[in-house]
Amino acid sequence: NRKDNVDGMKLYVGNISFDTSAETLKSFFGEYGAVTDVYIPFDQSRGVSRGYAFVTMSKEDAEKAIEGANGIELDGRTIAVNESLPRGQ
Repeated sequence: NRKDNVDGMKLYVGNISFDTSAETLKSFFGEYGAVTDVYIPFDQSRGVSRGYAFVTMSKEDAEKAIEGANGIELDGRTIAVNESLPRGQ
């Protein structure tokens, strides 16, 4: 279930594999701290992920994840991890 008012920092995780699941992301980012939400947008017409996700965790843990996970390989793809900013920023 997506919660838009979750306390913490939302991370944008780019370049994920189409095969990467929410459980995989929760486990991977769990190495940096407690994950409170994972959301992978899907392309309804093709039935696959759009190649990015959002992971929410505490600000402190999210900062550790940005530092530790950005540029790391996950499921055969080098992922990009950044703080998620509102559209247009």
